[in-house]
Amino acid sequence: MIIETLCFYLFAAVTLFSAFMVISSRNPVHSVLFLILAFINSAALFLLLGAEFLAMILIIVYVGAVAVLFLFVVMMLDIDFEEMRRGFLQYLPIGALIGAVLLAELLLVLGTWAVSPEAAEMAAAPTPPVEEVSNTAALGQLLYTHYVYLFQAAGMILLVAMVGAIVLTHRTRKGVKKQNIGEQVRRRRSDAVEIKKVQPGQGI
Repeated sequence: MIIETLCFYLFAAVTLFSAFMVISSRNPVHSVLFLILAFINSAALFLLLGAEFLAMILIIVYVGAVAVLFLFVVMMLDIDFEEMRRGFLQYLPIGALIGAVLLAELLLVLGTWAVSPEAAEMAAAPTPPVEEVSNTAALGQLLYTHYVYLFQAAGMILLVAMVGAIVLTHRTRKGVKKQNIGEQVRRRRSDAVEIKKVQPGQGI
């Protein structure tokens, strides 16, 4: 019991530290690496809670796919972060408003959890026996029955985030030469070749 408690505090402290470093690191590559560290420690916390399926999904999906994709995108795209930071003050009021709304929602959830009499009963509700329902089956029953609308809403939010990321990265660059196939096909000999008659003694 003491070892589990020590492991919990260790993993929780590393998770909080890495999450803070994700938003405070100046180098975006370092931020992605700290994000991977946060995912790994979160998976360890899930293991301590007995949710092996969630821990493996967190490692396989988020660390193995999402975080590595972030790392490749940050390293391969030549993004001028200094130019992006110039418009920080322009979007500061909108960001502050969104942050205030999220803070109010978190305080509302925590306050409801503290004062609601049903919260303690829900927390004390026994989990289904492992012999009857496995961890994965119990998670599926909750997601696709009680929380199916919230699950669909989360999918729509992720879709909007993906479209927004594509729109932000798909920008026009100046000074880049692109091939126009239609213009090349329509090009005639008179447009490409010009005959100059040089008279003797005039030079070129």
